[in-house]
Amino acid sequence: MNEMRLMLRYLGPYRRDFVLAAICVFVEGTLELIIPFLTASLIDEGVMAHDLSVVWARGGQMLACGLVALAFGLGYSRFSARTAMGLGANLREAEYAQVQRFSYQNLDRFETSSLVTRMTTDVTVIQNALTGGFRPMLRGPVMLVMGLFFASMMSVHLAVVFFVLLPMLAVALVAIIGRVAPRYAVLQHSMDQLNEVVQEVLMAIRAIKAFVRGDWACERFGAVNAELAQTATGTFRLAVLNMPLFQVAMYAASVLIMWFGGKMILSRTLQVGELTGFMSYVLQITNSLMMISNVFLLMTRALTSVRRVGEVLEEVPTIESPKDALTGVPDGSVEFRDVSFRYAAGTGRDVLSHVSLSFPAGSTVGILGGTGSGKSSLVQLLPRLYDVSAGEVLVGGHDVRAYDVHALRDAVGIVLQKNVLFTGTVRENLLWGAPDATDEELARACHLACVDEFLDRIGGLDADLGQGGGNVSGGQKQRLCIARTLLKRPRVIVFDDSTSACDMSTDARIRAGLAGLGDVTKVVIAQRVASVMDADQIVILDEGAVHAVGTHAELLAHDPIYQELYRTQMATDDDGPVTPAPAASERGGALNGE
Repeated sequence: MNEMRLMLRYLGPYRRDFVLAAICVFVEGTLELIIPFLTASLIDEGVMAHDLSVVWARGGQMLACGLVALAFGLGYSRFSARTAMGLGANLREAEYAQVQRFSYQNLDRFETSSLVTRMTTDVTVIQNALTGGFRPMLRGPVMLVMGLFFASMMSVHLAVVFFVLLPMLAVALVAIIGRVAPRYAVLQHSMDQLNEVVQEVLMAIRAIKAFVRGDWACERFGAVNAELAQTATGTFRLAVLNMPLFQVAMYAASVLIMWFGGKMILSRTLQVGELTGFMSYVLQITNSLMMISNVFLLMTRALTSVRRVGEVLEEVPTIESPKDALTGVPDGSVEFRDVSFRYAAGTGRDVLSHVSLSFPAGSTVGILGGTGSGKSSLVQLLPRLYDVSAGEVLVGGHDVRAYDVHALRDAVGIVLQKNVLFTGTVRENLLWGAPDATDEELARACHLACVDEFLDRIGGLDADLGQGGGNVSGGQKQRLCIARTLLKRPRVIVFDDSTSACDMSTDARIRAGLAGLGDVTKVVIAQRVASVMDADQIVILDEGAVHAVGTHAELLAHDPIYQELYRTQMATDDDGPVTPAPAASERGGALNGE
């Protein structure tokens, strides 16, 4: 029932086409049911009585019924196609919009490959069920009920054959559906796995070629493809059993009716025309039974897809703006008050445990720590990509949960650890940060992020970056992402190890340029001590807890972890001595032209 309500909700303006398609099917089926009555009359009253006028009259009526039924059949095809295509478009659009509202926690529940399958294959299954199943779904029951009614009017004794066969067929159909229905969910899951492998292999195709692992990729794809084929074969092997079962029933009913009907004609209790008309109803009834059985199987698969689509559409975003939300962030001050966090409630241990920190507005903060120490998790709480499990995160003196989500994320820029660029030009990617930015503002952002050092070489702002930014190097991607974030003019900028692919000299120049943004709080996650040693504060995280906080000089004097990091990196850094950061004025000042 929930599935039907979901479909009706997303039919939208196509409800009218849905109703018109239903009317067309009903009228078409009714007209076809009249034809056997006319056939019986033509034979008994026209042919047998040698009355040519009756033959012409009934023949004309049959032709008229057939032409009108054809017109309504064409109308059904038009309206059902509009309904199916419109519903599919609405579902895909609704799913895509819903995914955009998801928080990171919501996205963790769905694999990317599964979301792709739900927006493509599952929606296609629903569309096919509507175009291929809507007509028999409406026509089958009408033809069955009306056919049994008219057949009983012609001969109650012969109609008994149907009343004996129908319960047996119903039991068989229920048994088949009961076995097949659970397999459709497994089939769609196998499709998810296939999409996952295809997506992963295509994204990593360069690495696969570099390591000459094409055979491994083919074997991996072959395994999931074989599993999908095996699952589909097992599912449809059971599903197609309804066809021979109903054909046997149809032939058995025809033989029995011909046997008993022949005896009734010989005993003069039935006329030849009546038997001929009754046999037409036999074909219609058995065809309607086969249509109903096919619809049940089609709808069983479609309902599985509807549930999968519904899981996305009915997923409640875990992060939403509160009522009377704050729409402005006063400044870039940041505070963590006894913050604890875990990705899934009730499972595992806290990723962050009782973290308390305070960063003044305009300050530069460095965060160091080993892999898995919680650095990225900590900064993801600032733009509210996740919500804390306990404690409070404050930006601009207010809890981040009090802000409008969009306003908060505009005020807290984050350069992700994994750089993301999109197909298009440099300009189109940079304008993500500020759609109305001028060329002068783009140039200033590029200057601060050291993009201007290579921009002319790749063709300027209108250079094509290729799919996913494939035409630029890793370090160039990082600098473009930094420039894009700077264009947002945020109160807080988070750099999640975002200069790791840059050389030490470029890293130093970027840090010097960012130092000129005096009113912006800079939070820098880094693996290299040199990237944060000039920060106002350096935070060292260890296993999700704050190990130490201080300046470079303080930590170097008293903290053993920082001393070890500094000694190791300064002694073995392949880039040579640390390049001192040039003054902020040498990088051209802030974005506002200061």
